[in-house]
This record gives sequence, C-alpha cells and structure tokens, in this order.
Amino acid sequence: MIGVPSRPLKLLPESALLRSSPVDHPDWNYRPLLGTIQRLRFQIVLEILGDRHYDRLLEIGYGSGVFMPELAGRCDEIYGIDPNSKPREVAENLALHGVKADLTRTGAESLPYEDGHFDCVVAVSSLEFVPDIEAACREIRRVLRPGGTLAVVTPGDTPLWDLALRVATRESPSIFADRRQRLQPALRSHFRLAREVRIPRLAWKAVRLYTGLHLRTD
Repeated sequence: MIGVPSRPLKLLPESALLRSSPVDHPDWNYRPLLGTIQRLRFQIVLEILGDRHYDRLLEIGYGSGVFMPELAGRCDEIYGIDPNSKPREVAENLALHGVKADLTRTGAESLPYEDGHFDCVVAVSSLEFVPDIEAACREIRRVLRPGGTLAVVTPGDTPLWDLALRVATRESPSIFADRRQRLQPALRSHFRLAREVRIPRLAWKAVRLYTGLHLRTD
C-alpha cells in the first residue's frame, strides 16, 4: 500500500538536476506539495516492481535521470531512451552519483535493442508524449522477454487534474493532445494487465491523480 515510504527514495539530489528538455521538470520533485504529488509516481512504480531484481531494465523517458538511482538498485544493467538531446550529459551526471546507465537518444516507436533484450520496462508519465502510441506498444512488447514486466504510470485525464496542473506549474493540458485518453486502451490491447494501482485509491475517476499499470507480455 502506498503511504509513507519505509526509506527515502534514491533520487538525484536537487543540486545535481539537469533539465534535459522543455517537458522535463525534475525540480518539481522538490517543490512543496507538488513534489509530494510528483514522487507518488515513483512510489507506484516501486509497488509494482516489488522486491524482484531484474537483469536488464529500460526506462522510457528518463529525462534528467532523476529516478535512475532508485531503478539502478533493482537491476544488473540499466538503460534509458529519451528524445532529448543530452544523453551524454545525463549519463555523465549519473556516473558522478554512482549510476552507470546506457542512454540513447530515440523515441519509443523505434527502440534500438534486440528482441527480448529486457525483462523490465518502466515508463513514468512519458508515454503520453509519444506521437504514435500503437507503434510504441509494439516496440516495447518486442524488446521485452516473454513474461516481462511493463510498469507504467500515467496522469489522470480529469478537469481537476488539469486545473491542478495549471495552478501548480502553469502548464496547459494541451501538451498531451488526446494521448491520455488513448494510452490505457492501447496498452491493455497489447499487454496483459496484472494489476492496476489508482491514486487516490478509492476516488472516482473524476478526481484521480495517477493510474499505475502492471502489464505483462504473457
């Protein structure tokens, strides 16, 4: 159950954050109130992953790499893809904080990996920005091993969430176009849903902040 974590999340420290693109806002994780809400996404992922240790893990949309220190402790090898133009800078920054990550500049619709290369893929508030969600689903399924885990966290598609986004960040919901509406149906058509995590757990869809999906390739 998501609540007060048993230990602090292993994130890049605020002083080390490198903004990698206009839609990457790693500093939000350290703002009052907004940071608490932002870090809920990472707690959802950790709940989905559980205590399992993975051979190779891919993060889609790693951005500044803020979540990679935590993910690196749950796998032998960590990889990341992102369309931003700073994979070398982010990798060097991560290395300074003890994380060796293989980062590539590319979109989720064309992954430069062999079939079945990963046993885990993580996407935190990133697939809503992918222009071709169906192509991304096909590629993620291709690079996952049979029985592999896909952990996705996606923001709510609600007027309340949109208002909170505007007030807290001055961002417009138009940055998502209609991809929030299309994402979950696409994922459910390509993968088997093992578990759904809702935040708040007992709230109506109209006030939902985040949905976490534990998806599998079997």
